[in-house]
Amino acid sequence: MTRYSRKKGNHGYSAKRKQIKIKRKTKDLDEINDDMQPKRAEKLLNQEVDVDLPGCGQYYCLHCARYFIDSHALKEHFRTKVHKRRLKALEMEPYSQKEAEAAAGLGNYVAPKRRKVETQEPSIH
Repeated sequence: MTRYSRKKGNHGYSAKRKQIKIKRKTKDLDEINDDMQPKRAEKLLNQEVDVDLPGCGQYYCLHCARYFIDSHALKEHFRTKVHKRRLKALEMEPYSQKEAEAAAGLGNYVAPKRRKVETQEPSIH
């Protein structure tokens, strides 16, 4: 058996790490805020059956942008800290370009308002 020399230099970059990071990427809060508008929310919560998605795309958490395998898993998710933290994060209005310009001195700055965000009603299938 031969011995191999140790690797020298930087080991931080790898394409595999980037792929995993992108694969695990979730929607940002401003994208979820757009999905919470009534028309889009109705569309997302009442999707057609898609066998490629978990639970055929029928059990979707609007606030976390996640699919679940059945209604029990969705109801259990509503009780988790992850979901409750997401609801709390969504209470603040998302940062907008208009707000950025106002903070920079181009207009009047108005602090973002808090709003009440409640968990969606679980649909019965």
